[in-house]
Amino acid sequence: MNRSGCAYACGAGTIINAIATWKGAAFGIDLKTEAWVTLTGDEKIKGYIEGGGDATLIERCVELVLLRFGAKYGAKVSTKSEIPIASGLKSSSAAANAAVLATLDALGEPLEPLEAIKIGVQAALDSKVTITGAFDDACASMLGGFVITDNKKRELISRVERDCEVLILAPEKKVFSSATNVGRSRLLGRWVELAYKEAIDGNYEKAMTLNGFLYCAALGFSTEPMMVALEAGIEGVSLSGTGPAYTALGSSGVLDKLEPVWCRMGGKVIRTKVNNTGAKTCR
Repeated sequence: MNRSGCAYACGAGTIINAIATWKGAAFGIDLKTEAWVTLTGDEKIKGYIEGGGDATLIERCVELVLLRFGAKYGAKVSTKSEIPIASGLKSSSAAANAAVLATLDALGEPLEPLEAIKIGVQAALDSKVTITGAFDDACASMLGGFVITDNKKRELISRVERDCEVLILAPEKKVFSSATNVGRSRLLGRWVELAYKEAIDGNYEKAMTLNGFLYCAALGFSTEPMMVALEAGIEGVSLSGTGPAYTALGSSGVLDKLEPVWCRMGGKVIRTKVNNTGAKTCR
């Protein structure tokens, strides 16, 4: 046992939002959340988020890991992140994964990645920060690469690695997944299934673009960031999660054309890449 642990996990972008059908797809992005856990003897779990915020999720992650191994400890858990919160870039999944891995590191206990993911998903549901459990987002954050999942079954259907650059438009507005209009999203089911089939066939850019137009319509977001991306030559662009951020996949040259256009739209524009390696302990 190490008594203290450290880990990080990456954010993710949406290919298929799982709210409509419980089937989702996402890709890891190279923005990270780090977590530190120190075990204590008082059986209380206290969380802290750099910059402020509700620590319920990371506290629940630590609690579930300790319960899993029958470890009668308290803990201090803290996180800091490069990922804009409440933007659809999977900050909650990254925080959960990082907190779970850091707790495992502190205990000195191994756990298969999918089992660690499921702990974080359950903690997210318990903490009411997600609608479906976001198993797709959690898999992309933990494993990296492009993942396709069945969120209801908590089943990983496929994972592939691809090198690709990513451009993010993150408006100042925050949108929490738990406040999403689920009823309107589920009206999209039959059309989201078409996009999901494209993802299954490996047509990720086509899938995410279809997904983006559908969810922008359902959730009331502008399609203008997507339209200007298509005009710049981008093939894959979408509203990420339940918004308000948009993500675009492309080569350096095409993203060079899009970046100044998105910069003029306001908000924060972030240039990064697909993360194919996923979450790790800091040791």
